[in-house]
Amino acid sequence: MTRDEDGYAPLRDYAAIGDGRTVALVAFDGSIDWLPFPSLHSAPVFAALVDSAKGGRMTLRPVAPFRASRSYIAGTNVLETRYVTDSGEVAVTDALVTGVAGRLHWGELARRIDGISGSVELEWEASPGNLFGTGSFERRSTMHGPVLGADDVNLIVVGMHHGPSVGDSATFAGRFTTAPASRHVIVLCGTDDEPVHIPDPAVVDSGIDRTIESWQTWSREFSYDGPWAREVQRSALALKLLIFSPTGAIAAAATTGLPESPTGGKNYDYRFAWVRDLAYTVGALVRFGLREETHAAVSWALDCLKSHSDDLPVFFDLTGRLPGGTDELRADGWRGIGPVTAGNPAAGQAQLGIYADVLGIMRQYVEAGNILDLRTGELLRSFTDGACRAWQKKDSGMWELPHKQHYLASKIGCWRAISDACQLAEWGQIDASDDELARWRHNRDLIEQWISDKCWSERRGSYVMYPGTDALDTAVLIHAGTQFGPAARMTATIAAIRSELAVGPLVYRYSGVETEESAFVACSFWLAEAYARTGDSREAAALVDALIPLANDVGLYAEMIDPADEQFWGNLPQALSHLALINAVMAINDAREDSPEGSA
Repeated sequence: MTRDEDGYAPLRDYAAIGDGRTVALVAFDGSIDWLPFPSLHSAPVFAALVDSAKGGRMTLRPVAPFRASRSYIAGTNVLETRYVTDSGEVAVTDALVTGVAGRLHWGELARRIDGISGSVELEWEASPGNLFGTGSFERRSTMHGPVLGADDVNLIVVGMHHGPSVGDSATFAGRFTTAPASRHVIVLCGTDDEPVHIPDPAVVDSGIDRTIESWQTWSREFSYDGPWAREVQRSALALKLLIFSPTGAIAAAATTGLPESPTGGKNYDYRFAWVRDLAYTVGALVRFGLREETHAAVSWALDCLKSHSDDLPVFFDLTGRLPGGTDELRADGWRGIGPVTAGNPAAGQAQLGIYADVLGIMRQYVEAGNILDLRTGELLRSFTDGACRAWQKKDSGMWELPHKQHYLASKIGCWRAISDACQLAEWGQIDASDDELARWRHNRDLIEQWISDKCWSERRGSYVMYPGTDALDTAVLIHAGTQFGPAARMTATIAAIRSELAVGPLVYRYSGVETEESAFVACSFWLAEAYARTGDSREAAALVDALIPLANDVGLYAEMIDPADEQFWGNLPQALSHLALINAVMAINDAREDSPEGSA
């Protein structure tokens, strides 16, 4: 990899590791440039990703010039990087370590260095930053060694043959030389507003192996062996990284403040749990027989929604609270493209598609063999009534736009929510009277007629984004194959989106947005899924085949990819990108199974 003159690595060069509580981003040269610690919603102790000079990082690299290659250990989110110099070769294993019973109560970042051949001198440094509101880290001496502290966060480094040196007042550092079959371990341990646990490096060394086995055990439970199996499993592992195990919430992404284009402006925080993303995640993971994650996510979402039953929030923080406002941080931004923001301005928006997401989660959960409790049924009944009242209103749409409109995708979302509620009532999961069911079905019919009258353009031969515009919106693609409206209209709209919003296999979110941002990865896979859901699995498969190579070298996707140079933009790893890949593959499999030839 090549960093620019200001020290920024390309976003495509990052791999992610995690422990169910937080996520670290490791650059190709071994520098950990992002780590909220000890939790994903904590202030990052390493944030060179968004400010190379002041953000802080943990480096580990050979002193001499080197060549590097890397991959995840099979079936895990543990990274192995090989460094080759003129004098020898080493393997570095990077892991956020988990405990015997799951995640640890403290953060434990471990870097294990194994000598392969010859000798290699390596140097390392851990220099935390303070961009996100923490005070400056300062060294404090204790009887058990030095501690770096800022506000309530405390960090220590221990190791095994790791050659520690004093470093300056706000760093840990060291240097050592490997030999064939040598082993060195560096461990960064962190706590927040609690005493500091000092791990035994030998126990951490064993813990790395335990973490690898834990991930591989999970992967063996993951039930999928169809086409694109490696890519589907890697996407599922990426989603697993974003599940916040203390609550069951699912973060939209691991980062904040990464720009969506060279001009900046859309630098949002995605370390929150969107109801929409949770709905899609549950729908994907339930297909693979993963019980714990789906039940935890559903239970967490219901707890949050029951606590705010008068509202239908777009997203929550990872602990289940409603998020506050936004703060612009004292950071330069990745490659100087700011601003860097904590918080997301979509909090408090009206998005009618949420009704479909909530009812959709519950329908899929019931279809997977589960039973809803009475209070959940009552909650869903109230949300269905809400959809019947709200569908005639303007909202901000799925794309969280500042100008409210009668967005087509939001109306179809209300239609789907009411349809799912009717099905749940027929299954005995929602207690609805005959009059209520009649009113719900009447509203469903009204929505379908309204869309036919207002959002179908005979002149364009497609659905449009909202009444009175010629703009197209890829959000309609997620409703392909739902039996909404005449099938020919959806097919025509899919063709129009491919013609007008796609550049090669990559697709922009809606008409005109290509001047503001790069192509949205999820939309590209949505197009493939839409082809499959409407009977063209060959075109769907060809599109997936074209999109798979656009992941980075370890199989991860960011939020966006520039069609011109295939560079990553936006936050990463992005849950929606990996969800869309999984759903596209599942749709193709479904279409092939339903085809008389089995492969059409």
